Amino acid sequence: MTVRNSVAMNMAYRITDKCNGCGVCMRLCPVDAITGSKNALHGIAKDRCIECGACGRVCPREAVNDPFGIPCIMVKKSLWENPHFDQITCVSCRICIDACPAYCLGLSDASTDGDPHARPYIADEKACIGCGFCARECPVEAITMAVSPGTQ
Repeated sequence: MTVRNSVAMNMAYRITDKCNGCGVCMRLCPVDAITGSKNALHGIAKDRCIECGACGRVCPREAVNDPFGIPCIMVKKSLWENPHFDQITCVSCRICIDACPAYCLGLSDASTDGDPHARPYIADEKACIGCGFCARECPVEAITMAVSPGTQ
């Protein structure tokens, strides 16, 4: 199932009445699906939510439920999984780059060691929301999601 298909099913995350309106989730949402005023209950537009889960990972009040109604738990950003690319398996198709809602992936220049292919990499580590869409969409399974070594 692709990211776009999940939106069509209206399986969105939901903000509960535990929300204190801090706005952290709203600032992080890559598709601007979250709205609300400061110090007031926020909401998620079902037709815009892409189920990336970033809102639940940053909520300090655990006021976000996943599409199945399970409360999300806040996770320190240093413990979020990030994509790791197997450059040997990668076929340079760019699907991972197109699938990234945070636009944090880039394509390197072709190497000078005889390999004419450019390869994907995390161009903006701070922008990565750890959604894993890149890994799910990779047709050759060249991307794994893992916590970066040394950040734990």
